[in-house]
Amino acid sequence: MSEGEAAPAAAREQPPAASEQGSRNLVMRVAAALVLAPVAIALAYVGGLAWSLLVTLAAIGLFVEWLMITGLVRELRVLVPGVAALLLAGLCLIAGRPDAALVVVAVGMVALALLSGAQRIWAIAGLLYAAAAELASVLVRLDAAKGFAALMFVLLVVWVTDIGGYFAGRSIGGPKLWVRVSPKKTWAGAIGGFVASLLVAAAFAAFEIGTAGPLLALGAVLSVASQLGDLFESAVKRRFGVKDSSHIIPGHGGLLDRLDGFVAAVIVAAILGFVRGGADGVGRGLMLW
Repeated sequence: MSEGEAAPAAAREQPPAASEQGSRNLVMRVAAALVLAPVAIALAYVGGLAWSLLVTLAAIGLFVEWLMITGLVRELRVLVPGVAALLLAGLCLIAGRPDAALVVVAVGMVALALLSGAQRIWAIAGLLYAAAAELASVLVRLDAAKGFAALMFVLLVVWVTDIGGYFAGRSIGGPKLWVRVSPKKTWAGAIGGFVASLLVAAAFAAFEIGTAGPLLALGAVLSVASQLGDLFESAVKRRFGVKDSSHIIPGHGGLLDRLDGFVAAVIVAAILGFVRGGADGVGRGLMLW
């Protein structure tokens, strides 16, 4: 083989830069997940003050990143009232007063409407997004009997939807799901994540943590909600020309990038559980049919 022939052959053997970057990104994603997931599960198991504090801090982080995306983070007249509302709402939730938390959030939204000027719609939307995640996450866990099981169901459905979608999308490829909003997502990935969520529901039913039929339906609904939440966040970032909400989590970007699916799924779960079990029985409403 001549030198001229050897060079192209060697070039073909070298993995493309994009592939190397993708591999490094996957390693960082896995490493971050191995650290963060056990912490989240442990605090979810403890519940009460520990879980509420984590949720409150995460909600504040979501709001700050929303303001970063929309270009409002340096506007103290927007940042301070919003953060204060989420913090006070968290304290109300810790005290067992979700009704008071709702009032605090409503007051915060009025304050943003009066103070944020031309960008008031985006400011209010950011507070509503973060506060809904905060309230829903606490309410789902609140039920002493089924709160932990319900919260773990939501978390696992979101996680496997993300993981199943990632690997199915990369290995199968095919038609894109919504190119204008998220160019990398495929129908194969969406279906793969959906199927993975059904496996979680089947596992819960196998361990008698609920009835098979309702859990499969719930898993399907939450998986779809998770994927729609992901697309919603992508649409907001594309609207403002932003790739990642921040770089706080290696391989994942920001809290918004990591929690977008969970936010949508836990809000849907909280609504369904509240309708069936009331404010103090959201977990039972989700898991007992």
